[in-house]
Amino acid sequence: MMNGKVEYRKKNSSWGTVLLLKARELAQYLVGKRKTIDFSKPVYVVERDDSDDMRKKILAMPYDEWKKMGFSKGTLHYMKQNAEADKPFSLNAHVKERLESWGECC
Repeated sequence: MMNGKVEYRKKNSSWGTVLLLKARELAQYLVGKRKTIDFSKPVYVVERDDSDDMRKKILAMPYDEWKKMGFSKGTLHYMKQNAEADKPFSLNAHVKERLESWGECC
């Protein structure tokens, strides 16, 4: 997450860099070198993989099909738990890619 990119001061920076810059701004404000401080930027945008369609695909995926794709049974088990619990979740890129292509006709 800290390596994720965000636009800050008209360039792409990592969240870690932005956090460091904001901590410096706070320190400068506290010692009186700055008159104001702004913590409203950048805006965090959540990218979620847990769409209704993706949840349905996970719940419908049979374990034997999943194993044919080269994944472990445990991975699908935990994905099914997350999909049933209606909690937000994310997927690795290679897992998401295979799930999206599963069920498409050749």
